Amino acid sequence: MKKSFVIHPFLISIFPILFLFSHNIEEVYYSEIMLPLALMISITILAGFVLRFIIHDYKKLGIILSVFFIIFFSYGHVHRLLPIKDRYLLLICGIVFICITYFTVKAKKELINITNTGNFIGILLVLISGINIGYYEIIKQNRTDDDQTNLIDSTNNSQLRDVYFIVLDGYANSTILKNIYKFNNDQFIDHLKKKGFYVASESQSNYVQTFLSLASTLNMEYVNYLKDMIGIDSKDRKVPYQMIKNSKVMKYLKSKGYKFIHFSSGWGATDGNFSADLDFRNEKLNEFQMILIRGTMLYPFLEQLHFFESKLRDRILNTFTKLAEIPKMKGAKFVFAHIMSPHPPYLFTSSGKTVKKINLNMSGSVWKEKDKYLNQLIFINQKIKILVEEILLKSKIPPVIILQADHGTASTFNDTCGWECPTEINFKERTGILNTIYLPKNNINNLYDSISPVNTFRLIFNFIFKTDYKLLNDRSYYSSENHPYKFIEITHKIR
Repeated sequence: MKKSFVIHPFLISIFPILFLFSHNIEEVYYSEIMLPLALMISITILAGFVLRFIIHDYKKLGIILSVFFIIFFSYGHVHRLLPIKDRYLLLICGIVFICITYFTVKAKKELINITNTGNFIGILLVLISGINIGYYEIIKQNRTDDDQTNLIDSTNNSQLRDVYFIVLDGYANSTILKNIYKFNNDQFIDHLKKKGFYVASESQSNYVQTFLSLASTLNMEYVNYLKDMIGIDSKDRKVPYQMIKNSKVMKYLKSKGYKFIHFSSGWGATDGNFSADLDFRNEKLNEFQMILIRGTMLYPFLEQLHFFESKLRDRILNTFTKLAEIPKMKGAKFVFAHIMSPHPPYLFTSSGKTVKKINLNMSGSVWKEKDKYLNQLIFINQKIKILVEEILLKSKIPPVIILQADHGTASTFNDTCGWECPTEINFKERTGILNTIYLPKNNINNLYDSISPVNTFRLIFNFIFKTDYKLLNDRSYYSSENHPYKFIEITHKIR
């Protein structure tokens, strides 16, 4: 009984990663946790190797490391609960750690019981997360996977036009901007019209959440069947995520000889794509890793350095820069860029400068900061103008360009009950989207003001490849964040 293995530092160092993953497994891929897990295990080994020359008792060394990891990973959560400035909270954490370290080193007992208890707690914590992950995998395996049939190739591909699908997350249409934000966006809209874009002024999104909206658009179909496939009470997003990554639109265009060029957004399903011939990943730090870091003691230091803001800004700016270079590449290209703007967080002033005191939240009351939303929208407008000019000027064959939002804004939602008690104005705001399409030679005969995203590629394929896709009835469905597959048709309420 006097011998005891010291494994709790390793278990406690990886538990926060597994815990966060297990509670967001519907949205996060295993590949996203590999780097944090490897990093924490490496840090634990390195710290143990260095400190063993100072603290020769492995049990005491293990206790000190575990206490450090507990303080390190709980810092952000404590900070959110207690209204204490960072410098004072850091001081308190430092004092607590020093005191525990001092009494641990000075302890004359071998601390076998504490070590065994730490091992037991560490195993229990990791096991609980493992059970949650395992349960999810069992449920997922029991689902039937709907096989998506390949589209029929019936076209002459002698003149292949580049297709740009640029999603501007949370970009509201002109009506919503006028009525709710008291902002006139006509100058930008008129500029697009002069360039040859058709602006669907009455367009509404088919769904109110990004992962459902993009899954629908990129597969040219309504996705209400997911309710039966996944379960009406489920929050699992893996199936629609996969529909976005391996979409019918992408497969069809690749079958025509197109190269698939993908731009990383930093968000779930559009952060990366293994099916892409070229995947621009401007920054390896993704949303899961950012949330993980925000709960640690690193956050106040990185916040002072504006680390997160700079990474988010760089990703958006680099996307615009790289998009302008795409026309130089040889061959026909399908370009998909999901740009997380003008959606919060608000990173840009109207002139593109950094916003002071950035709130990194992406939902909730941050939508009510209308001035900041408008400033970011104005800046994005300028970037779009430049980008469109570059693409049209450099393209040898006139391309197809889709500028489209996945959903609208959410400034009118009630702070108390949020998404669970929506009103008619909520429906109108959340579905009112920018939807504008550039078709060469002003070929806009089949476009109409209320066309919705589900019909985007049906119409475009009919134009480019002379296919015979029938346009679907334009409908809109609402579902909350807690019940994403409990669809409520709201078409009659928003028109």
